[in-house]
Amino acid sequence: MQWRSIVVGLLLLRLVFNFVIWLAFGLGPSWGFNFPINFNFNLHKIELFKEKERDDSRTNSWLNQLRDDIDGYHRTCSKDNEHPHKKSYLSFFQNGKDEYAKKYSSFPDKLKAEMRGMAKEMFYFGYDNYMKYAFPDDELNPIDCQGRGPDVLNPSNVNINDVLGNYSLTLIDTLDTLLVLGNVSEFHRAVKLVIDTVSFDKDSTVQVFEANIRILGSLISAHILLTDSKQPFGNVGLKDYDNELLHLAHDLAVRLLPAFENTSTGIPYPRVNLKNGVPPDSINETCTAGAGSLLVEFGILSRLVGDSTFEWVARRAVKALWSLRSNETGLLGNVVNIQTGQWVGKQSGLGAGMDSFYEYLLKSYILFGEKEDYKMFKAAYESIQNHLRRGREACNEGEGDPPLYVNVNMFSGQIMNTWIDSLQAFFPGLQVLSGDVENAICLHAFYYAIWKRFGALPERYNWQLQAPDVLFYPLRPELVESTYLLYQATKNPFYLHVGMDILQSIEKYTKVRCGYATLHHVVDKSKEDRMESFFLSETCKYLYLLFDEDNPLHKSENKYIFTTEGHVVPIDERFREKQWKEGVLTDQDATNVPPSNTSNVRSVPDSERDWNCDRIPDERRYALPLKSVYMKQIDQMVGLL
Repeated sequence: MQWRSIVVGLLLLRLVFNFVIWLAFGLGPSWGFNFPINFNFNLHKIELFKEKERDDSRTNSWLNQLRDDIDGYHRTCSKDNEHPHKKSYLSFFQNGKDEYAKKYSSFPDKLKAEMRGMAKEMFYFGYDNYMKYAFPDDELNPIDCQGRGPDVLNPSNVNINDVLGNYSLTLIDTLDTLLVLGNVSEFHRAVKLVIDTVSFDKDSTVQVFEANIRILGSLISAHILLTDSKQPFGNVGLKDYDNELLHLAHDLAVRLLPAFENTSTGIPYPRVNLKNGVPPDSINETCTAGAGSLLVEFGILSRLVGDSTFEWVARRAVKALWSLRSNETGLLGNVVNIQTGQWVGKQSGLGAGMDSFYEYLLKSYILFGEKEDYKMFKAAYESIQNHLRRGREACNEGEGDPPLYVNVNMFSGQIMNTWIDSLQAFFPGLQVLSGDVENAICLHAFYYAIWKRFGALPERYNWQLQAPDVLFYPLRPELVESTYLLYQATKNPFYLHVGMDILQSIEKYTKVRCGYATLHHVVDKSKEDRMESFFLSETCKYLYLLFDEDNPLHKSENKYIFTTEGHVVPIDERFREKQWKEGVLTDQDATNVPPSNTSNVRSVPDSERDWNCDRIPDERRYALPLKSVYMKQIDQMVGLL
């Protein structure tokens, strides 16, 4: 019996030893957040583990060799300019050691041309069918091949009516994309159609934010591209053009101004009727992004027409929101009462209801040179890093889970839920624009891992359950945009492979009879009969630009920036000059004061809040051409998804 005890003891000791080794090298379960990337990392570690077992004749201790290789593997992801003698990450996979390096380390020119052509065909299949079956309606129903306008029978259907104003939305939103694709003749035809057919004297109640980014921003962009003496797309001037697009933009902005009236804080109402102003039953609550993402378009318009009013009201709203941030964390909430200045929604995150607020702090500084904008952005970014970021401290090295930005309580910094939404995929692009390329690489890989799993990004994804919370995908551009900007910053062909994957997935799963349809369910790939305007104005545009190295935007000596709806505007000295006497924005203007008489204004019920804020389809864009940066290697993200 004694020998049996000895044998059992030795077996148990062997099992314990194996278990300890299993955990020591990260092959076991993660004790932090269970990101979907972890499993793939572990698979790769297992392959490394097996390879070292096969090659143990080269060393007295394959365990030590494994440690050395993994440590060196991580060190290549540190700042290469501080260690110029170290090999790049891709050298780790030389000599056929890794199939992923072979796949992602190059992207043939022929394949690039094929993908560029595929992106162009995708755009024209949607655009031509919109013009054939839907124009002058706002959107195309791509399954039924019919047009779609406001839901006049159900005014409370804000998912439709916030966006569709009976003003040929898709045509207007697409104007500058036609130039990006090099189609000057169709651009001219579209501009003439807008001039001849579009009017904003409509009994339509629309969301101020959506009208600003989709309509006002596009009109301003097309006007600038038509009249810019630098002509990045060649001679695109239109004979007898008399600033009609600028006049339309000014007319629309004037109709949006009532949203800023009769509000005690200076934060605008979320909606206006284009003919009658703020509806008498309007709500008192709005999103941070909806109220704080107007400054780029309003600021450019003020400089083009020489009227400070538009920039002044937009900037006052930003300062009012900024003054309401938490003293403890520096964070803002996502829903605020425009009369009391009280936070109704205390969730702070990077997705719907907040995203483009951060984006426009930085882009306003880039365009207008106001140092206060950059100061706010830097402070906001620091608060985000301190309170929203979870996971290991370093992006590409160390123990623990890869970084993730979660939703927290703005006052305590405590996690409020375990989901992220697809709009947050814009943030790696903003990190690129701010110069934080390494963190952008890491975060982008997280969203791409989700895309690889479903062939789309679900609207909400539960990172704890590793499953979608909200299952639809409305052809959003955020991941494509970040992919494009990361490629511009790093020139790493990995991002061309990502773009190809996204392009082919959209073509495979969303193409229908007359266009591309929203995915109702990212798992079973069932569809909804809607093609939102941002699919043509952003998703197709970024996909095309990703594969078009010789596009005029990339070759021009001038610099350009994308608005949050993907519209191209130049970074121009004239936008840093004001044609009016500088006014004084007092603290009283920028902070909350006691509410005025609001008896005719109702509070928004919880059932509506998701539509008012959490589902705002605000898309975000960045500057190009980006200043060349020293290429950061893509560490464990390459090929491990």
